[in-house]
Amino acid sequence: MEPEPSTGAEHPPTGAEQSSAGAGPADLPAVAPQLRTLRRRASLTLEAAARAAGLSPAHLSRLETGRRQPSLPMLLALARVYGTTVSELLGETVAERDAVVRAADMEPTPAGGWTYWQAGASGRGMQALRVHVPYGSQGDIVRVHPGEEWLYVLKGRLRLRLADTAHVLAPGDSAHFDSLTPHRLAAADHDGSDLLFVHTLLQSPTATLCLGPTTTGEAP
Repeated sequence: MEPEPSTGAEHPPTGAEQSSAGAGPADLPAVAPQLRTLRRRASLTLEAAARAAGLSPAHLSRLETGRRQPSLPMLLALARVYGTTVSELLGETVAERDAVVRAADMEPTPAGGWTYWQAGASGRGMQALRVHVPYGSQGDIVRVHPGEEWLYVLKGRLRLRLADTAHVLAPGDSAHFDSLTPHRLAAADHDGSDLLFVHTLLQSPTATLCLGPTTTGEAP
């Protein structure tokens, strides 16, 4: 058994940790044990895995015990560190070689205030999701990670900031960009925004997947 880090002397949370602060632990019941299983499968200690993912050991311990809910940037970071996919971190059981995902099999998964539906097979280099972005959720988080992203707005308007350029995407609009470009996503309408989201996650030990909330609070 690995000793859990003391909670009495934690360092201040990183940007990635701040993005999940205050999130309820009950939203992703399958993730906590899966995180610990995959870390041990990768032969990493709690401290080594936390350092590679840009988290504190105490915070990773809380994720593994279900006392904190991981945000999407955290899941991306941990997937990279463990050499796996977000689908596996979420405990998806869709067979790797299944070409068809039925609507009835797409279970909603809340994380970091957003809701995700797995829209593609697990174990692939390209991950496909259907996403609901509520108004006022995660709009201050700047994301940077290796790979590419493509998104298509299904419903509601989406605010997308790529580096220093702001866009408002209406239903039917799409965007395709290099994920190393700092980007922020937020719903422009109070009813939120629904979108199709496809990303590739390239393996990179030096990748920074979340720069954390900005200090200005400006909408993307």
